[in-house]
Amino acid sequence: MPSSYRALFATPGTRGFTTAGLLGRLPLAMVGIGVVTMISQLTGRYGLAGAVAAALALSAAALGPQISRLVDRHGQARVLRPATLVSVAAVMGLLLCAQLGAPDWTLFVFAAGAGGMPSVGAMVRARWAVIHRGSPDALHTAYAWESIVDELCFIVGPILSIGLSTAWFPAAGPLLAAVFLLAGVVWLTAQRATEPVPEPREKHAGGSALRSPGLRVLTATFVATGAIFGAVDVVTVAFAEERGHKAAASLVLAVYALGSCLAGAVFGLLRPTGPAARRWLLGVCAMAVSMIPLQLAGNLPFLAVALFVAGLAIAPTMVTTMALVEAHVPRTKLTEGMTWTSTGLAVGVALGSSAAGWVVDAAGARAGYAVPVAAGAVAAVVAFLGYRRLRGPVPIRGGHGADDREPDRHDDQEHVA
Repeated sequence: MPSSYRALFATPGTRGFTTAGLLGRLPLAMVGIGVVTMISQLTGRYGLAGAVAAALALSAAALGPQISRLVDRHGQARVLRPATLVSVAAVMGLLLCAQLGAPDWTLFVFAAGAGGMPSVGAMVRARWAVIHRGSPDALHTAYAWESIVDELCFIVGPILSIGLSTAWFPAAGPLLAAVFLLAGVVWLTAQRATEPVPEPREKHAGGSALRSPGLRVLTATFVATGAIFGAVDVVTVAFAEERGHKAAASLVLAVYALGSCLAGAVFGLLRPTGPAARRWLLGVCAMAVSMIPLQLAGNLPFLAVALFVAGLAIAPTMVTTMALVEAHVPRTKLTEGMTWTSTGLAVGVALGSSAAGWVVDAAGARAGYAVPVAAGAVAAVVAFLGYRRLRGPVPIRGGHGADDREPDRHDDQEHVA
């Protein structure tokens, strides 16, 4: 492991919460694709599978920021455990209804309840933000590390979920995801020494973190970005099935995540200069352009190579996004702010997976790759329109729009035009 990453774990407790975070966020990469695989196997209906996955994502989008807002106010341990128990119970209900052939509406009801699973990645990043507050280089490396962990989840998660559901029984993937979620959250919340201490109640005035113009730009762009991810997942499963190798979809999606993982590892070792907003804009545009070659895919090897190249733009863009959130959102709302970007992704995943499912049902898998191309174009347009809000002066951060410290070097970098 390079010295920059080794230095991150010199602080006691960091190894423990990152390992728990890895386990707890694996379900993010397993549940949606697992639900698509399970329902498509049991019913043969990709439209229904995509719609249920969309309902799950939309529920997560609605509930996730509210859970994170409660975390900012009351702490991780007090909020995450009950929220996780409710979510796991709903996942169990969803799997049972699918297996028993219950009416379609029951799948949507339990999918809505399952959306209450907490954003474990935001919880872990909030711990890093506290540990490395005032040290932008270390925080950049920490966010890069978390991006690597995210992509490891998206390498391992789909393989586990799709592989188990196709080789064992249809509900096996989502079932294991629920177990991972419960174990990861319990383990994470047991580590109280590194848990961010909630600010006093009087500092939580001012409404939602989404009042920040910069955060609204990031969230809106991530809706379109999430549509890319959701569509790619659904269409790739269908593409592989049309060619008689449905289980290979997990390997192809893992290659997509591998490209992002490698790019994130390298990016974490760099010390980028210049305004973060400009790097973010370039990253979003690169993600959009990388969707175009998918239209040419005629076989799985070509698709895997195209997705690997497309993945190279993901992690650096995500790392830069977290740095922008940390700069534009008040400290008392940091967990909520990070969750809003995940919420944007979740909404986009819902839209992308649903649209892709209907296109696949109507015109076949290859036509479905037009959906991520369109989503990428929308992401680039939104990013261009909102760029000025990200490159402008960053508000002084704190509970009431004021802070008790001078802006650090990280803040100063964001002022550069």
